[in-house]
Amino acid sequence: MNQKQVNRIIKLLKEKGILFGKGLSDDEIFRVNQEFGIRFPNDLKLLLQTEIPINNGFVNWRYGINCENGKKEIDYYLNWPMEGMLFDIKNNSFWHDKWGIKPSEFEKQKLIALKELDKQPKLIPIYSHRYISSEPNEIGNPVFSVYQMDIIYYGVDLMDYFSKEFRFELPKSYGIITEPKQIQFWSDIVDLNNKSFE
Repeated sequence: MNQKQVNRIIKLLKEKGILFGKGLSDDEIFRVNQEFGIRFPNDLKLLLQTEIPINNGFVNWRYGINCENGKKEIDYYLNWPMEGMLFDIKNNSFWHDKWGIKPSEFEKQKLIALKELDKQPKLIPIYSHRYISSEPNEIGNPVFSVYQMDIIYYGVDLMDYFSKEFRFELPKSYGIITEPKQIQFWSDIVDLNNKSFE
């Protein structure tokens, strides 16, 4: 996603009633990286540095680095995928095959799951329970809808996601990506969910 495309996406979002504030500065991006241990993929970073969406449901990164309540709110969203995974391990028999044999005690299950999750790309919240992977640190990462381990693709990339979430058409000149990029672990979960419906 280039600057011209970002400007167009922002215009289309504004037409749907999304409010924007001044984009994040380089210093603010650095502070987000330091405070929350994340790196925005390049397309999301470009959007947030152009203008930042401020409607309810969007993550307000500026608020998060300038106020304790804002930090708590962002920590909540960052921890949402982990909390959902632990809930499904405890209550819905979730266990990834690659983690080995599932222990009988939840505390042991939790230790293994958290250790394994720590090896995976971090998910960055965008809006509500929609997330984009921090890795690879490049444009074109898919957007996931995350509710516990009920995880699906909600956009093959950031532009596709916004067009689906807020119901507008992208210009045909932007091209069409039909297959989402594979993201370590998270794409596996999507595939597992798809198989359960086959």
